[in-house]
Amino acid sequence: MEILLGLIIIAIGAACQASSYVPINKVKDWSWESYWIVQGVFAWLLLPLLGALLAVPADCNLFDLFVQNPRSTGLTIFYGALWGVGGLTFGLSMRYLGVALGQSIALGTCAALGTLLAPIFTGHTADLTTSVFIGVAVTLIGIGIIGVAGNMKAKSLSEEEKKAAVKDFNFTKGIAVALLAGFMSACFNIGLAQGADLTFAGVNPMFVSLPATLLVTFGGFVTNAAYCFYQNSKNRTWNDYRKTAVWGNNTLFCLLAGALWYSQFFGLSLGKGFLTSSSVLTTFAFCILMALNVVFSNVWGIILKEWKGCSRKTITVLIAGIIVLIISSFLPQLL
Repeated sequence: MEILLGLIIIAIGAACQASSYVPINKVKDWSWESYWIVQGVFAWLLLPLLGALLAVPADCNLFDLFVQNPRSTGLTIFYGALWGVGGLTFGLSMRYLGVALGQSIALGTCAALGTLLAPIFTGHTADLTTSVFIGVAVTLIGIGIIGVAGNMKAKSLSEEEKKAAVKDFNFTKGIAVALLAGFMSACFNIGLAQGADLTFAGVNPMFVSLPATLLVTFGGFVTNAAYCFYQNSKNRTWNDYRKTAVWGNNTLFCLLAGALWYSQFFGLSLGKGFLTSSSVLTTFAFCILMALNVVFSNVWGIILKEWKGCSRKTITVLIAGIIVLIISSFLPQLL
């Protein structure tokens, strides 16, 4: 029962993450770089800090924990910064390959490498059991099937629509960027593994990884802030922050977007607290989260009618991919 509850919590977090881009549509009169970094303040700094404080006993100090473990702290922030690069290059993979192929390669690489490299980099290779490898393989198959559905959808577009969708198509460059984005994004889980000892004795297992989550997102914030501020200067959009008439509206929706985004990793921490009886699912949890992110993102795509007009065959392939990903979430526990 605890394992089921843990999986449900992770699923709720994934559903929230898939919904995090909806509030962004309500942001007014701000460029991408401006609203991206403002929502990042909430998603990668303030909310992770509040989450991390849940893991701090009354007589302890979070800052002291980090200072007393400089190596783990530094490595966790470092991998967080790499993860931040992954998020920025993710969009480029879709620019060169299209959404279907670009997203499939990048997310597949992220799910697989994030799950497999974290134990390798921390010397816990014994955690990589046959069940974990099978689970990763099934996840990749599910993401691949959804990629096929996306490709079928793209083929149904007119030539003008195809050129508009992937006007900068470049297969060689796109594959390289997608693999880079996937590897860099996988660094989030590697960072969590590097920061596994950044916790206090006796802390509730649900909150154990939240201090490390804060450091990973902090590293990502630094990377994203550097890029966004560069874009503010390049595009001369610093005035966005002076538009006081929209600050209330935009801050509210950036907060909502940030809260929904952070929910995935808050849910991952809480969910793993219920999976402690299964070392397989604890190792596989990151892959579960990535798989369910894909599931709920495509559910939103259906709700928002992004698949409207597609053939029944295309929708069948899409649903098949979603079903495979759902099965992959609990399959390792059954093996």
